[in-house]
Amino acid sequence: MLDIKRIKEDPDGVKAGLRAKEVDCDSTIDRILELDAQRRALILGTETKKAEQNRISKEIPKLKKAGQDVAPIFKEMTELKNAIAADAETLTAVEAEYRTLMLSLPNLPDPDLHPGGKEFNEPISYTGEPHVFDFEPKHHVDLCTALGLIDYPRGTKLAGSGFWMYTGMGARLEWALLNYFIDTHIADGYEFILPPHMLEYQCGENAGQFPKFADEVYKIANPTDDRLHFMLPTAEAALVSVYRDEIIPEAWLPRKLFAYTPCFRREAGSHRADERGMVRGHQFNKIEMFQFTRPEDSDEAFAELVRKAEALVAGLGFHFRTVKLAAGDCSASMARTYDIEIQIPSMNGYKEVSSVSNARDYQARRGNIRFRREETGKPEFVHTLNGSGLATSRIFPAMVEQNQRADGSVVVPEVLRKYLGGLEIIEKK
Repeated sequence: MLDIKRIKEDPDGVKAGLRAKEVDCDSTIDRILELDAQRRALILGTETKKAEQNRISKEIPKLKKAGQDVAPIFKEMTELKNAIAADAETLTAVEAEYRTLMLSLPNLPDPDLHPGGKEFNEPISYTGEPHVFDFEPKHHVDLCTALGLIDYPRGTKLAGSGFWMYTGMGARLEWALLNYFIDTHIADGYEFILPPHMLEYQCGENAGQFPKFADEVYKIANPTDDRLHFMLPTAEAALVSVYRDEIIPEAWLPRKLFAYTPCFRREAGSHRADERGMVRGHQFNKIEMFQFTRPEDSDEAFAELVRKAEALVAGLGFHFRTVKLAAGDCSASMARTYDIEIQIPSMNGYKEVSSVSNARDYQARRGNIRFRREETGKPEFVHTLNGSGLATSRIFPAMVEQNQRADGSVVVPEVLRKYLGGLEIIEKK
């Protein structure tokens, strides 16, 4: 969440920053300031009443000893007790509304981002050359079906529309991609994490996905437990809460993690005709990179994550571009995001295969994640960053389509061959 101190010191600047994200929170900011003032006044008033209550309590024995009538004083004590109880009830309501509104505010975008939506996204680099065919290329659905890599009808039979089933060499190729990503991250000094796939509500709230986007996940009802659980839409939702409510030693930072998980998303709404197949589905595999850093180190951490994502894509032989997202195209919890986009021939354009984002201290404030500064001994909020490293649901179809040959076979990228027993060409059997 945002820092209330920043909101109080520069409400107009906060409002302008959120408008750059195409979010009008002016009335929400005004209400938050009103509630904060009420909250502080109620706390001060309660403390004053309790101090008076304590003072009077100390006077009662003296008055009794002096033979004075203490009935009026007991009446005053009762009135103070009732007033304190009323203030506490009001404070509970004020703090509940205050917290709800604070959680509803998106993160502020970094000041160098273009304001507005995705039409203002800025490609900042291009790597490699676009693939050119000297024959009519096939769609990845047709290639994967003909080569026996994916069984789309039986995947749908098992789980419904938006699901598929890897088979034979397709399953091995998918696992080869994941092994390539995992080996690269381990070599770069990142710690491998296998988190639970089912998470508690607080994890989504810490990540900034709840309460606003709570309807976009698969929720799980348990008749023996009234806690709300959900299937993670990305490993970020788990990793961001690993150190929730903890103070991390400064010597641990930067803390570099990565996780493999399947990801589950509702993906409500109809898909475009060019999105058939694996490009958009309800379950897909992904490796997620994550860092906890000191505030002064988060810019370099962001650059490192971008370089890592680019290197993974380049290692597979793809032409790609790196795009700096405009403020309005960044997700609610992120201050800045770069997308790595590749070409899927059947889709006639670029598609994002990795998003690298810096949340600054937004998620850390929601999850109360801090480190203790050795120089001062004081706790400070960490910065959190994440990046796809990588998701396979778009890499797989792009790889199959770009590496296809005129006879319908597919060339295996060199970096994956060691995971497939040296196989170089996937041919129809």
